[in-house]
Amino acid sequence: MCGIVGYVGRSEAAPILLDGLKRLEYRGYDSAGVAIVNGNHVETRKCAGRIASLAKLVAQKPASGSLGISHTRWATHGKVTDENAHPHFDATGKIALVHNGVIENYQQLKQQLIQDGDTNFRSETDTEVLAHLIGRIYYNSVAAVDDRRRCSSKRCARRCNKSLAPTASR
Repeated sequence: MCGIVGYVGRSEAAPILLDGLKRLEYRGYDSAGVAIVNGNHVETRKCAGRIASLAKLVAQKPASGSLGISHTRWATHGKVTDENAHPHFDATGKIALVHNGVIENYQQLKQQLIQDGDTNFRSETDTEVLAHLIGRIYYNSVAAVDDRRRCSSKRCARRCNKSLAPTASR
């Protein structure tokens, strides 16, 4: 079973996110990752395996910032690999997404994105397809800047064969 932890505050996000993931460890998972906003970009650390491996990776290559999301994954689409671990990015690399659930029509959505010129997929997961779809809608939206996140999530949910509660960080 997957788990999602988010943090917004004044403290460094990484230790809080890792602690939150450790508290969800009993639920089972095959990989874990974090995305932390640092200034105007998002740093991500993720790996197949235990949270202890992720903590070691974060210690070796710290991700700094006080806003982030994290995830433990139980594979439904794609093998258990570092590339398939969450978080995933949209095509621009500016929107990071973690997601619990299954997008049943992700292959069709991916094929449409590829036909539209979006060929920068790095994983085998439905979540990355969802990130690309949200990013595509977000950046093509004519909605007001303040309404862009809400608008893109609603449009994306209408296209997926599932009710969604995605968590995005930008």
